[in-house]
Amino acid sequence: MIPTSDVGKRAYDLDRAYVFHSWSAQAALDPMVIAGGSGTRVWDHDGNEYLDFSSQLVNVNIGHQHSAVRDAIKAQADVLTTVAPAHANLARGEAARRILDRAGEGFSKVFFTNGGADANENAIRMARLYTGRDKVLSMYRSYHGNTGAAVVATGDWRRVPNEYARGHVHFFGPFSYRSEFWSDSPQQESERALHHLRRVIQSEGAASIAAILIETIPGTAGVLVPPPGYLAGVRALADEFGIVLIFDEVMAGFGRTGDWFAFQSLPDSSGEITVPDLITFAKGVNSGYVPVGGVIISPAIAAAFDETVFPGGLTYSGHPLAMASIVGALDAMESEGIVANAKRVGADVIGPGLRALQAKHPSIIGEVRGLGVFWALDLVADSETREPVSPSVIGALKKTLLSLGLLPFFADNRLHVVPPCVVTDDEVARALDLYDQAFSSL
Repeated sequence: MIPTSDVGKRAYDLDRAYVFHSWSAQAALDPMVIAGGSGTRVWDHDGNEYLDFSSQLVNVNIGHQHSAVRDAIKAQADVLTTVAPAHANLARGEAARRILDRAGEGFSKVFFTNGGADANENAIRMARLYTGRDKVLSMYRSYHGNTGAAVVATGDWRRVPNEYARGHVHFFGPFSYRSEFWSDSPQQESERALHHLRRVIQSEGAASIAAILIETIPGTAGVLVPPPGYLAGVRALADEFGIVLIFDEVMAGFGRTGDWFAFQSLPDSSGEITVPDLITFAKGVNSGYVPVGGVIISPAIAAAFDETVFPGGLTYSGHPLAMASIVGALDAMESEGIVANAKRVGADVIGPGLRALQAKHPSIIGEVRGLGVFWALDLVADSETREPVSPSVIGALKKTLLSLGLLPFFADNRLHVVPPCVVTDDEVARALDLYDQAFSSL
């Protein structure tokens, strides 16, 4: 998408000449140049504006250029721009306290990292040291980051050329629409997926397993909301076999599901919430304004390192500018009711709107799933066989949506509907109309 303005063309030319992009063959790239943004919208240097229903990488929860986060970063920059992690710093303490307040009972400390991948790395390290065991179980349908252990814990294709870390075992999680277990109901899917996990634990040797690492709601893999009883069942298996349970909330956390954390959105039939031993988080905590991540730690695991050195650290752990951005973001999200807005707009507007869209285009929209501002449409070439649509169809949809002024998020055969948590009813209505036009164009 080569811009026509001088500034836009310079940005494009510099990128193509000097920038090496992730997950890409470099020669064919044609990146969109983003000049600015505000709230749920971004624009280019030619004056074209787009509704950002990608939230970039499903992380701009508070919206683009929120003044509270920008002001917090600026104020911290005037006081102290960097500090070694060994020192105490007010911004770091305030950020940790706010995160723990929102995580609820069961957690006592926060270890800060630079992003989600190294949050998962350090959570794995904690689990291994705490248990004295080595293996880590994670799902095939998952993404946990692009560092050594995190990418091998990942289940999708990106793992395969990067398998250099040890001790990783994968299993199938529940996915009723494309079940691996021949189930005919969400309840049966949960029961059979849990039986499968039990058998994997037994077959691998329970005494060798340090952690079960799962995305509370697998995101890039398709917004796979677990069926009733599944999270509680995984918790029970972890307790039975002395395994640390890690919830990866890098994408699903901090308002995305309509609660501060996704596990809080998924109580069991009795209303009880399944609480893990460790939570990893990152981009949603401050909407990606400054790189940051971390591990939220239970008291038992934190106490294990009271007299034993934790052999891990990062130069930028708890960086003051990142910490200030967290404080600014979480305070604004609280005072402005942004998380509550995500819950309401998901239940009242996005969900019903997407289901109406499915009813209008049943031959291509196989399933609608999600909650809050975290949704996916499973797109099919055949509604009976559920064969995924071809990449060419995805390419055509993306091109049409961009031409209509909507920035979409596609993964494999899925259209992910993931606007910022500040999205309004009118903006959702506009997006639904654009989706409808795009599907009709096929």
